[in-house]
Amino acid sequence: MTQNRRSTQLTAIIVVGVATLSLAACVNPSAKIATSLEGYGFQPAQSQCVGDRLEANLSLGQLQQLGRAAEASRQGDTTPGRLTASDFIRVSAQVKDPKVPLEVGKAAAACGILTDPASPL
Repeated sequence: MTQNRRSTQLTAIIVVGVATLSLAACVNPSAKIATSLEGYGFQPAQSQCVGDRLEANLSLGQLQQLGRAAEASRQGDTTPGRLTASDFIRVSAQVKDPKVPLEVGKAAAACGILTDPASPL
């Protein structure tokens, strides 16, 4: 095998590896959102609904900003296992992108979170 061909194959392997790692880093944001929300006491169906809607309507960057805002807001929280709909919307408003709280509010309303006062979320 020539040096040039070996170099081309190595480059192809690296490109495939980087692409695989990139995909693994952002696999199914909806499921990650749903799992996080369930951990805060949301009902599974509502959590999946919110996750699906946010994944469909927000970019990966917007979702990451929302995740960072949620993590920051939970630091020092005396009730870390509980999150209300109001908490969720308030956290989303901390993101500097106005689309984020709009989409969070729309998802919360569409998924029945705002209309079910007994729901933890």
